[in-house]
Amino acid sequence: MTTLTPDPADLHPGLAPEPTQPGQVRPSAPPFSTSLRVGVATLWVSVLVLLPLLAIAWQAVGGGWQAFWLAITSHAALESFRVTLTVSVVVTLLDVFFGVLTAWVLVRDNFIGKGFVDAVIDLPFALPTIVTSLVMLALYGKSSPVGVHLQHTPPGVAMALAFVTLPFVVRAVQPVLLEIDREVEEAAAALGANGFKVFTSIILPALTPALLSGAGMAFSRCIGEFGSVVTIGGAVPGKTEVSSQWIRSLIENDDRTGATAIAIVLLSISFCVLFLLRIVGGRAAKREEAAE
Repeated sequence: MTTLTPDPADLHPGLAPEPTQPGQVRPSAPPFSTSLRVGVATLWVSVLVLLPLLAIAWQAVGGGWQAFWLAITSHAALESFRVTLTVSVVVTLLDVFFGVLTAWVLVRDNFIGKGFVDAVIDLPFALPTIVTSLVMLALYGKSSPVGVHLQHTPPGVAMALAFVTLPFVVRAVQPVLLEIDREVEEAAAALGANGFKVFTSIILPALTPALLSGAGMAFSRCIGEFGSVVTIGGAVPGKTEVSSQWIRSLIENDDRTGATAIAIVLLSISFCVLFLLRIVGGRAAKREEAAE
């Protein structure tokens, strides 16, 4: 005698599985609820990012707003801001040009040693930044083997910063170049468009969001970089002393309030630049999607 076991879906219609099309894989339920995931992520970001930032802000205003204002408007602070922003803007523009060029070569061209060059691009991410400064000093110092002397000069600081920031642009642009449809470029060329027209009208609009993101990361890294410019720059006031080096001088003189005040200014500049570029890049991406 056979005993029939009722189907749970007959007893509880709400447990009945949703019908699937032939060949369709039913998505599995996530292991955690959305609220739990959001809570864990928020807690982790708060511990790693928000709490340290709040601590810096609290210490910066601990001596009062007047002390904060005097710290960020002193002659030495303003000179360090000028050097930092000037070099950072120049290096970011160089990164944009050479970053796109490097990504283009890695994606569109085939040559011997391409894999080696692609791996070298990530080397600045792995090297301690102080090693970068020592390498730059050995290459462009007083005993330069190539006859180029950039020690304690703004170009020397720019070279060190370009070394550590170029990968941000290359790695941001490279995946987008891989996804661009080559047939659209070939169609435009068949209609008479030259290479420059194809690049500016088809390729560059698709690259703009990623390019802005990479440029923003490179600029922010330049703003806060310290290790790579220690020896090659020399911290000459008004010439090669960037704000991060001025912060170190303030800490050595036991002026923690002034040091954190300078840090707050650098953080604010970096955040504003990243936020604005994110907005511009988002709008450019929407225009590109609408055009498609």
